[in-house]
Amino acid sequence: MGARMSDVDSNELSFDEFDEAVSPRPDEAEFDAIVDEALSRRGFLGGVLGGVLSFGTTSFLMGASVMVPSTALAKGRFAFQAVAANSDDTVTVPKGYTWQTVVKWGDPLWSKGVAFDPETRGTGESQELAFGDNNDGMALFAAPGGKSVMAVNNEYTNRSIMYGARSTKLPEQQDDVRKGKAAHGLSIFEVKQNGGAWRVVKDSTFNRRITADSPMQLTGPAAGHDLLTTDADPTGRQSLGTWNNCGNGRTPWGTYLACEENFNGYFSSNDPAKPISKELRRYGVSMKDWGYGWAKYDARFDISKTPNEPNRAGYVVEVDPLDPKSTPMKRTALGRFKHENAEVVVAESGHVVVYMGDDERGEFLYRYVSEGKYTPGGNTTDLLNKGTLYAAKFNADGKGEWLALTPDTTDLASQAEICIHTRLAASAVKATTMDRPEWVASHPGKAEIYCALTNNKNRGRKPNAGGDATPAGGPNPRKANKYGQIVRWRPAAGDHTAAGFEWDLFVLAGNPVVHTGDGNLKAGSKNVNAGNFFNAPDGLSFDQNGMLWIQTDGKYTNKGDFAGMGNNQMLVGDPETGEIRRFMVGPKECEVTGLTFSLDRRTIFVGIQHPGDKGRGNFPEGGNSVPRSSVIAITREDGAVIG
Repeated sequence: MGARMSDVDSNELSFDEFDEAVSPRPDEAEFDAIVDEALSRRGFLGGVLGGVLSFGTTSFLMGASVMVPSTALAKGRFAFQAVAANSDDTVTVPKGYTWQTVVKWGDPLWSKGVAFDPETRGTGESQELAFGDNNDGMALFAAPGGKSVMAVNNEYTNRSIMYGARSTKLPEQQDDVRKGKAAHGLSIFEVKQNGGAWRVVKDSTFNRRITADSPMQLTGPAAGHDLLTTDADPTGRQSLGTWNNCGNGRTPWGTYLACEENFNGYFSSNDPAKPISKELRRYGVSMKDWGYGWAKYDARFDISKTPNEPNRAGYVVEVDPLDPKSTPMKRTALGRFKHENAEVVVAESGHVVVYMGDDERGEFLYRYVSEGKYTPGGNTTDLLNKGTLYAAKFNADGKGEWLALTPDTTDLASQAEICIHTRLAASAVKATTMDRPEWVASHPGKAEIYCALTNNKNRGRKPNAGGDATPAGGPNPRKANKYGQIVRWRPAAGDHTAAGFEWDLFVLAGNPVVHTGDGNLKAGSKNVNAGNFFNAPDGLSFDQNGMLWIQTDGKYTNKGDFAGMGNNQMLVGDPETGEIRRFMVGPKECEVTGLTFSLDRRTIFVGIQHPGDKGRGNFPEGGNSVPRSSVIAITREDGAVIG
């Protein structure tokens, strides 16, 4: 039985936990027998779940072993010595590397802004002129004159920190809500290295804040549909704001993709007599918000007054980072769900392919294939407006297929409705329920895609929000998955537009120190050991050398099942050998998320999100200072290229 909301402190819950508190899932007792059999050593390794696929030199028998030539790991492609796990309230990097803070929550981007005030934590006005909170995905762009422009998502706010100057630690007045809305969205600004230090260029013509109140344009199949119309926008084409932007993407034509994730937690209702539609419930919209209180001062967020407003959120937003006057475009053709990131590749045919994960327990993995073809310097207007959306089906034999989401294959009447109710469409075609698909990354040297499946405590125990079963098996092999895994696939004939693919697991995260014994899946795969173990892989990104950077957002208790893992971290994996090394450890209670390189690739920028979010950390300034999400820069002391 789910917890009553009166018993729940929303400040202590993740978005998924909040959603389940207000909409508890029934237990899946009917699957237990099947799951238990599948997870037995004989059934798992010798039965239908035993994969035998090989990619390069790595062979993965679904958690059994990673076969690597003995000389491969010795040679390696790592330019650093692995760092040890720890629980320090600082950033730890390898010997020969150094780090610095580039920008922190509340730092002004313009001279007319004011410095962050730790006593008040700022005002609505000051926040509108400053770097937002809880930075996540980011990318660096080359601007004319050799300038560097950074676009950064500001996913959400820690209410207990932002409003920590008052006893309730909650928004209490209109300016509090104004400040909270301004801390969301995107921060776009110029950065420059001077004397070895990276700094924000205040007053740069590129500097821009995009918030929960900024004008947006709805485009693609759903634009203008009745489900997107409101009294304020009867056209269904002009929305306001973007929020809870998690991962990101970038297009070959130089634009930035911000991905709206847990948009539902900002809506509430002041009229309990008006029922919530099953379609909104499918996305976690409920009578209560996550504690932001936006509906108190903005009717957009009161679903009893504007029931269509949630349908206008949950999209990929395309932004031109080099044109501060441009209007962001919500690309409905890419579907509506809790987007993690958007990995864009151009197939050999010229079609644009976008891979995307829906980050909720038991949700789906998606692909979009454009109708038109990309030509450098050509018209890109409709490449993200006209195309076909697919959901992934992973079979137990190591093969899979992309299932087209169309009116003919789903229960929905039009492509517009599919783009609005994408989860329902994927359920209709019986796509594979996944363990929270997060970042997707494409190998730069070959047609090979990786996706972080961060964890899923409900795997084999409860259905997803739509009632779809979540039995253990295939790329999600463990019941009540605490640690997560990274799945990878190779499209048929190396063609990203092909219907079929082959898949395996690059790594099954786990704790080989706590969980020992032959065949214990909680120990992880054979490329996980006492020197590199981790949990909850989240951010993924490749460097130009084909090395996979892995960022984590997991449990940092350093106890029980997570003993020895320390704080969240960033690791590097070699897809050719399977070796994984820990590159960095973040400060207390943070998530390590977001990664981009400087134009000369001598600096790697990394996001430190919600440090000290439980009150036991003070990064980056230490002492008794207010913990503040930050972007840091890591360089080699010898000035050499990184990645």
